[in-house]
Amino acid sequence: MRVLGVDPGLTRCGVGVVEGVAGRPLTMLGVGVVRTAADADIGVRLVGIERGIEEWLDRFSPELVAVERVFSQHNVRTVMGTAQASAVAMLCASRRGIPVALHTPSEVKAAVTGSGRADKAQVGAMVTRLLRLSAPPKPADAADALALAICHIWRAPAQNRLQQAVAQNRLQQAVAQNRLQQAVAQNRLQQAVAQQTSAEKGRTR
Repeated sequence: MRVLGVDPGLTRCGVGVVEGVAGRPLTMLGVGVVRTAADADIGVRLVGIERGIEEWLDRFSPELVAVERVFSQHNVRTVMGTAQASAVAMLCASRRGIPVALHTPSEVKAAVTGSGRADKAQVGAMVTRLLRLSAPPKPADAADALALAICHIWRAPAQNRLQQAVAQNRLQQAVAQNRLQQAVAQNRLQQAVAQQTSAEKGRTR
């Protein structure tokens, strides 16, 4: 599986591509950041992020794009910018028919370091170790993007099993409901036949 991780941000949008499967060594194919000028108009900045992500999609052709799920913070302005960059990443992927997965920061930290409260230095150190890199990717946004990709690759099998279990349960419920409806219909038919037979006997007496 080849996954493009996106750590959304207006000034620095981290991007990283990881390839591999759960249980085996992973390989980093590329890492970097898409930058925009802080003093530029918001529309111009979003277009810049779009172009940057499109370039990464063209270059690496990922099978899935993993984006950090935006959560509430005290700085509303920062949250808005992060959400806007996140939406651009999801749009770029969806426009190409590439599946998108969202992971919270705590999910990513727990998957990579074993602790949902790990700091950026710990995440960077584990990303370096897991991908057998000579040094932690810089800036931290780039390391976070790789961590997102790693998180999804490792969590995908469990998520697939859960989705299959949910789908199987829904199928079983649908079959049971269909059988119940058939039984009700059969019972009504039998009652109608019995009533008709009774009425015909009444007329013949």
